[in-house]
Amino acid sequence: MKLFSTLTRYKEDFVPMQEGHVKMYACGPTVYNYFHLGNARPFVTFDTLRRYLEYKGYEVEFCQNFTDIDDKMINRANEEGITVKELADRYIKEYYVDADGLNCKRPTYQPRATETMDAIIEMIQSLYDKGYAYVIEGDGVYYDVSKKEDYGKLSHYNLDELNPGGGERGASYDGKRNPGDFALWKFKKEGEPFWESPWGDGRPGWHIECSAMNKKYLGGTIDIHAGGQDLIFPHHENEIAQSEAANGCPFCNYWVHNAFVNVDNEKMSKSLGNFFTIRDIVAKFPYPVIRFFILSGHYRMPINFSDELLRAAQTGLQRISTSAANLKFALDKHAASNASGKADAELREAISKSGEDFVAHMDDDMNTADAITDIFNLVKAANTALASGEASESALQEAYDKLMELTDVLGIELLNSEEEGIPSEITELVEQRAAAKKEKNWAEADRIRDLITSKGYTVKDTPNGPQVEKL
Repeated sequence: MKLFSTLTRYKEDFVPMQEGHVKMYACGPTVYNYFHLGNARPFVTFDTLRRYLEYKGYEVEFCQNFTDIDDKMINRANEEGITVKELADRYIKEYYVDADGLNCKRPTYQPRATETMDAIIEMIQSLYDKGYAYVIEGDGVYYDVSKKEDYGKLSHYNLDELNPGGGERGASYDGKRNPGDFALWKFKKEGEPFWESPWGDGRPGWHIECSAMNKKYLGGTIDIHAGGQDLIFPHHENEIAQSEAANGCPFCNYWVHNAFVNVDNEKMSKSLGNFFTIRDIVAKFPYPVIRFFILSGHYRMPINFSDELLRAAQTGLQRISTSAANLKFALDKHAASNASGKADAELREAISKSGEDFVAHMDDDMNTADAITDIFNLVKAANTALASGEASESALQEAYDKLMELTDVLGIELLNSEEEGIPSEITELVEQRAAAKKEKNWAEADRIRDLITSKGYTVKDTPNGPQVEKL
């Protein structure tokens, strides 16, 4: 398997530190609001990477954090007149509603920054003792980027390019030794939560939280660190600086970043006000469609958001879902029990090829876009075999099993509810029509067919049983 490394800017063979075991970290949400589609892209993308690694036989230790203390959290809590913890508790609960809806597996570890304070303070102390950190009176403890000779190696920036506040999220501070120095610990201000530390009461800076959680749960060096490309600088650059200085070892072997979701060719973000929360989108489109939409493009390429593109994704997912439903219907009814098997060789060749191509594309820097095309190729072959009436039950079962296997690797749930796929009402009508035909009650069969059509579906008779599609 090859992964594109942001650090080297090349596709590299993935070789974990420990055979058969992968340590992987992905930056999680700052929990002050519902998460939007731009946030969902890394959650879905790196859940899929984790799933694929497990499919390949790796044991994956996956850590994704919650940032539950920072300026945005404090400002939002103050606006609502509640504590930061109350705000965090609310939106962590809501995060799981959407993450579960998108079929993201629960991480091995999902720590909160506020529950990792001892590890955070311990790491800052190590940096201070080693001369990488200094105190600005009345302000906080800062990291001295000039002490790290290779600072900028991930983002490929150099110190001369950094403006004051460059290491922070839109902040600028007097008294720093270098323009890019960033806060490790911020001294308390009126109305803010705080913790005790050797330097004074306060709270951690943004970057140190992830470094400390990484070390606590995964150790000094990890295999994969993942996140959106907007985190390359300053967040991930500063994670490297802190972690390598404090731990005395390389921080991460593979840096993997996804591209933006765009609206009108601009990055979707809360700061630009052009974002759509997953909760907004799911009012129009089911969760599985959103996941399918995200995976339909290569993770390193920007994707554009629109209702039209989501409708196209829904149509594509419906096509896969309908094929699976028709295969299952034929198998459940033993419709192919007397089939000649003449179509088996061709179908089994398509099953084998789709599986091999799927793995080849996923091995090539997790190319989910082409992997989905491989699934469509399998769907086409399965539909052809069903229509021919010459595929045996065993071959159809293999096609169904492979279809379920490949969609599961991508975490794609097939549509089967009334809102999302072929409603149970339609399935029941199809069965009633089949029973009427068996009894040679042609008038009743025609009446039910017309009723199915009036409800927006078409039924086609094949030797392996009826095939249902949405008009």
